[in-house]
Amino acid sequence: MTHILLAGATGLVGGAALARLLDDDRVTQVVAPTRRPLAPHPKLLNPLVDSRTLPRDAPWWTVDAAICALGTTRKKAGSAEAFRAVDHDYVLAIAAQVRRSGARRFALTSSMGADSHSPFLYPRTKGEVEAAVRQLAFPSLTILRPGLLGGDRTEHRPMERIMGRLLRIAGPILPASARISPAATVAQLLVAAALDGQPGTHVITAADIARAAVL
Repeated sequence: MTHILLAGATGLVGGAALARLLDDDRVTQVVAPTRRPLAPHPKLLNPLVDSRTLPRDAPWWTVDAAICALGTTRKKAGSAEAFRAVDHDYVLAIAAQVRRSGARRFALTSSMGADSHSPFLYPRTKGEVEAAVRQLAFPSLTILRPGLLGGDRTEHRPMERIMGRLLRIAGPILPASARISPAATVAQLLVAAALDGQPGTHVITAADIARAAVL
């Protein structure tokens, strides 16, 4: 009997992770807090929340493990501050809350190139949130650093589509670290870490993801 919290269930990776969790007999309940309702499922608890008003005392924070598949872009968020509020502050708030409530395993979606000392906003924010989550001392922490995600998005990202096509064409001759990271593979690895994560901190790189995708 395993209870898993999934943050980011409406996104590309989160949606794939949700489907896997709901289909896994080892999972008793999936808690997926979102801003808009998800399709109902007997194993799904879907509290409607706002990132600015997360309830600190809700009983659904008490889970065995959590997956964070949250992520946005500066363009979509509207400003650097709004981007950081999601990719750092909201991620860290969720991680801290589940840890405080007893979660022992945490799987975090970060990004290739994450570096808290980077002069660029995106990799710096990812690196800083990685460091902050490490400080929470989860007995098992898995950090995934995918490259460009592959999959069918509902939102329109023309530059990602163009880059995706180019990388798919060049994939066979590119090093593993430069290939597309399929969202389905990222989700698979996140779910595996949440259910079976080993003690310690583990980093799964874009190259690891690419290799897992062809197995």
